[in-house]
Amino acid sequence: MSAAFFDYVRGRTEVPPAGYTEAGLRVYRHLVYLGACQVVEVSFPTLRAALDEDAWRLLLKDFVRQSAWTSHHCGDLDHEFTDYLARCRADGDA
Repeated sequence: MSAAFFDYVRGRTEVPPAGYTEAGLRVYRHLVYLGACQVVEVSFPTLRAALDEDAWRLLLKDFVRQSAWTSHHCGDLDHEFTDYLARCRADGDA
């Protein structure tokens, strides 16, 4: 898969890569978000409970957009999310 594909499904761009339909890529984008959301929500229940639905959705979309996890194991996302939160805090976003 191309970098353009990954950029689109992670929400880094709104331009579908050549050879893909926008409708199909929106499905992939949603599945990536759902997968990340499920893993992070289970690993960080206190944070999830502290945020309303809009804040949680924005946080997760930003995590998916900014992160660059390469592991094929869903369980590794909790470490990536911890790193993401640390970067946000260092940047003054949290």
